[in-house]
Amino acid sequence: MKSIKIIINMSELGAGTRGSSLSYRSIVTASHNLNSDFFLKNKVEEIRNENNKLFGPGLPKNAKYIDEIILMYKRISNKIKSTCLNNKIPLIISGDHSNAGGTITGLREAFPNKKIGVFWIDAHADLHSPYTTPSGNIHGMPLATALKEDNIISKVNEVDSDTIKKWAKLKGQKAKIMPEHIIFLGVRDTEIQEDEMMKRLNIKKYSVDDIRKSLKRCINESLELLSECEIIYVSFDVDSLDPSISNGTGTSVENGFTVDEVKKILNLIANSGKLSCLEITEVNPILDTKGNAMSEAAFDILQDITNKLISK
Repeated sequence: MKSIKIIINMSELGAGTRGSSLSYRSIVTASHNLNSDFFLKNKVEEIRNENNKLFGPGLPKNAKYIDEIILMYKRISNKIKSTCLNNKIPLIISGDHSNAGGTITGLREAFPNKKIGVFWIDAHADLHSPYTTPSGNIHGMPLATALKEDNIISKVNEVDSDTIKKWAKLKGQKAKIMPEHIIFLGVRDTEIQEDEMMKRLNIKKYSVDDIRKSLKRCINESLELLSECEIIYVSFDVDSLDPSISNGTGTSVENGFTVDEVKKILNLIANSGKLSCLEITEVNPILDTKGNAMSEAAFDILQDITNKLISK
């Protein structure tokens, strides 16, 4: 039987707004306020970050802090690989969504001959590259790195040769996942370049309304689409939640999921027996105008899926 390992990665190098590096502490506070012993029973391991570099200029403009993020990808992938090879399921609390690229790299290194399915629960597709990004923030690029995609066909930015070399290093020598093995849940705020890429790669997407109409059917259908995948990774960005719950995230978007909907989604995925890694990301307590509401929601979800996994 597999056990879980809580991994803390507070790197926020890829975000455009500061504060997500405080998410772990705010989630621990949420657990304390419930008199929960979750973080006593489940020991954590923390990945060293490079957030001190945020005092620098944040270059290059089309891939900010890429040098430091290349370093973080290596640290993250090493930790995920070793955790999986020790027969543990990584449950990750990360600062911003750029870190997911390192997580997927670690899964690929741990399971080089297995097909990896990805549930991307997010308001955003995160399919940008330096050639298409409107901001230069790499938290909008992790799936592109995992797919080894530039989307040059939709190019809007001129990219200098040094950035091109560093972007190639971040992507690695080959794709870690295939587009047909990605399921988008709740994606609703995209740029035209991402829409073009989703259409070109034929990536499956379920809207919040689709899920709300028939949650069980959508998830079962998704699992059938991923039937040949032995490994499933779930990347849960809290901006997929509705802002009425909390705006404690860098890029909140209207018409999102409820906490109960996310818990049901994760439980159905866990029932497949293939859930091998879960990441919760982009909690930003500095932006939360409802006290610690987003961290409370994140902890509720984390505790629920942990209980599900350890009971299997």
